[in-house]
Amino acid sequence: MNSTVRSSGAFFRIGETPAGIDEFAMRYTSTPRGARLARRLTSHRLDEWGYPYYGEINESVTAIAGELAANAVQHGHVPGRDFALRLTVSASAGESGALCFRVEVSDTRSETLPAVTSGGEADAGADACGVLAESGRGLLIVGCLAAGWGVDPRPGGPGKTVWAEYTTGAGATGR
Repeated sequence: MNSTVRSSGAFFRIGETPAGIDEFAMRYTSTPRGARLARRLTSHRLDEWGYPYYGEINESVTAIAGELAANAVQHGHVPGRDFALRLTVSASAGESGALCFRVEVSDTRSETLPAVTSGGEADAGADACGVLAESGRGLLIVGCLAAGWGVDPRPGGPGKTVWAEYTTGAGATGR
């Protein structure tokens, strides 16, 4: 199924690409409402692709997308500029039958880059943001759920793309 979605004046193709990779991409307003919508549409798209709402895959990938979208709004906001979310599902390069879910969130602010740390240790996140802090743990959550994450320059313009990959084993549920 291929269809076109209009958001923020831009068209994006969604559905299955010729290579058999499921893809969903859309731009959102750089507001808390836009971040909420990105999270909800990610969960909805995964459910449509056969990964049910209350399954581990849907919940984990949706949490990753939600954290990255919230960070784009909070730390990557540029007045009048949207952020973009892209979700792809493909066969994982490692294990036969394994899947790789890649979430990419792009914004137009390049001077504020997240620090990429290894491991995702809970102590490191708690020390960095303070034990009683109300925020500052988003990338710690992403690091714990994802097989890997990083930051790349945004292709075709100013800004950055923060990405994370969630991988499943050969016996993944869904579909």
